[in-house]
Amino acid sequence: MPAIDLNCDCGESFGVWSLGDDAAVLCHVTSANVACGAHAGDPEVMRRTVRLCRSLGVAVGAHPGFPDLQGFGRRPLPMSPSEIETTVLAQIGSLYAIARAEGVPLRHVKPHGALYNLAAVTPAVAEALARGVAAFSRELILVGLAGSLLVEAGAAAGLPVAREAFADRGYAANGTLLPRDAPGALILDPAQCLAQALSIVTASQVSGPDGPVAVIADTLCIHGDAPGAAERAALLRQGLVAAGVEVRSL
Repeated sequence: MPAIDLNCDCGESFGVWSLGDDAAVLCHVTSANVACGAHAGDPEVMRRTVRLCRSLGVAVGAHPGFPDLQGFGRRPLPMSPSEIETTVLAQIGSLYAIARAEGVPLRHVKPHGALYNLAAVTPAVAEALARGVAAFSRELILVGLAGSLLVEAGAAAGLPVAREAFADRGYAANGTLLPRDAPGALILDPAQCLAQALSIVTASQVSGPDGPVAVIADTLCIHGDAPGAAERAALLRQGLVAAGVEVRSL
């Protein structure tokens, strides 16, 4: 029986600003990537999100990003490798303190936005990010884009790694994600999301602009910040199980 982890990015509200419906999405996934206060989130949101994950039995991971609240971490910042390593370490530590207080183990680390995309293709960024995770704990699973430099850097740093694919994002011919402003970058139709997820899990491929693109994944991401996320997450979980796929945390 094929198996896959289903994860979502969450805890991305901040102060009086609310983003996404974490409660409606998290009940359908097995792992949660919780924002650590740099690109989104704040200590109160982080604690509420960890408590929600605990109540639902969802594995908790850190979701560090560039320290850029205004740009939601989707703008690359000109940070040195040392600065990237240290901000990743600090963000993991911030969430770990809250998770420990709530009796919840920290399972994994998945970078966010521009940091994730840069680490997929930039050796210095990938290595700095892996060093930041390893400096905290070599037991944390580093989640990176399937086939990317980040997965390679994590393994080289002695970390367990998980290859990630996306049910709701379009792919370029080289296996990277299409830029968010490109046609086909966002897949919002629930049936199309499920079809892509099943193709990844059962055939290790997605449809690219020039034909099939090979993608071997251990975890699938569904974004929680777009309208209709809960509906897509529910159909994805139900459809995977109906197809004989075991949905379980990393």
